[in-house]
Amino acid sequence: MLATISGRERGQTDRLLAELAAKLEAEGWRLSGVVQVNSGKPGAKHCDMDLRVLGRPEVIRISQNLGEESSGCRLDPEGLAQAVGLVEGTLQAAPRLLILNKFGKAEIEGRGFRTVIGEALAQGIPVVMGVKGLNRAGFEDFAGDMAEDLPCELGAVLDWCRQQAVTI
Repeated sequence: MLATISGRERGQTDRLLAELAAKLEAEGWRLSGVVQVNSGKPGAKHCDMDLRVLGRPEVIRISQNLGEESSGCRLDPEGLAQAVGLVEGTLQAAPRLLILNKFGKAEIEGRGFRTVIGEALAQGIPVVMGVKGLNRAGFEDFAGDMAEDLPCELGAVLDWCRQQAVTI
């Protein structure tokens, strides 16, 4: 009931998860989670990162502007915490699926969406999320052998989601 997607191109996983959410929402699925929307600025080195909260109207900015020459983590912990709180509230409505943009450094460190993932799985809600290669070891420490790696293809991910939804 836990699956990961790892795109090879920049933004590929984000685009796929957003497309997945749009397709399932159009089919009437009740979803929980977040999909990431990256918006570039002409001539800018870094993009703005926003999370669209599924099942709610909010879009939360999770990036900080640290300047064009910055190379450190641009994640805004307050924005992430706000998104986590909103997603936690949507689990009460018994969604068919939890979609998360990524299992990242915050989750590896025990923060971010880590508790939400555990709550969803405890409630029998399937979870699909992105995992970058550099976070793979931390994810495997968290999930053990519970997760299934899916190809970064909409059809395969939709098939997995529909198979999991049958067991709910």
